[in-house]
Amino acid sequence: MKTYTNVFDLGDLKTALAEAFEIKKDRYKYEALGKHRTCLLIFFNNSLRTRLSTQKAARNLGMDVIVLDVNQGAWKLETERGVVMDGDKSEHLLEAIPVMASYCDIIGVRSFARFESREDDYTEKILNQFIQYSGKPVFSMEAATGHPLQAFADLITIEEYKRKDRPKVVLTWAPHPRALPQAVPNSFADFMNEADVDFVITHPHGYELDPKFVRGAQVEYDQMKAFEGADFIYAKNWACPGVTNPADYGKVLSKDMSWTVDDAHMAVTNDAFFMHCLPVRRNMIVTDSVIEAPTSLVIPEAANREISATVVLKRMLQSL
Repeated sequence: MKTYTNVFDLGDLKTALAEAFEIKKDRYKYEALGKHRTCLLIFFNNSLRTRLSTQKAARNLGMDVIVLDVNQGAWKLETERGVVMDGDKSEHLLEAIPVMASYCDIIGVRSFARFESREDDYTEKILNQFIQYSGKPVFSMEAATGHPLQAFADLITIEEYKRKDRPKVVLTWAPHPRALPQAVPNSFADFMNEADVDFVITHPHGYELDPKFVRGAQVEYDQMKAFEGADFIYAKNWACPGVTNPADYGKVLSKDMSWTVDDAHMAVTNDAFFMHCLPVRRNMIVTDSVIEAPTSLVIPEAANREISATVVLKRMLQSL
């Protein structure tokens, strides 16, 4: 595996899940793979679970780890060509990338959507520059439009907790005070569309996800109807993806609190498990009672981030 940015990079999902559960039984089984190898984790944005889980995964595999916070202690980076660099940015990404690559064997990049240009975000301008110019295997630790490590962990969690062979999984929009990227819902849809589940997406009008992620999923604008008989509820806010109206890209079109996942919503499900990638705004995304219920999977879901990252790094090491 040379890159990891989407579900198709994993190949057969049953094989990937089998690897995940093998690693979960013995996290250090492949410790020798990473001896004298270095993993560089580059953060353009804040992180808790991704930072900790990916460092732990790399060390499970015997790797050395370097963590770089681009906005804290590093030179400010220019990302655009043709710019006269007479401002506060001292180094260009095109020099920084090959320099960083010279100190490591595998690179992880975390760079959120900027909401300045839909085209730049949806072409993954920053992530793809690392893939193009580093000469090293590159994996996404959340990019402008995808978070495949999270989505793989979500799939592992569903596989662990499902009560029937083909569960109904619902991705629901929920309100939030700020504009959030579509990375998590995009990747969740990307994975669920390839998994053995009945997948439904529910959100208000105007929040339609990009068709390349929705694909054949059922889209239901009536949230309560979507929840009926569900086995898993995955809640996440996202700002307008600009599919139907590009001028609205990145905007908060609604803060409708009736979309908050509460006991009344969960009552129409099939005693569904509740999922969220964290961090979560309590009593906006989900009520205290739902996230604290025995059917809440947010903690085991977060713990599986270590497993998803270990599988990805293992495959990248094996490709070296």
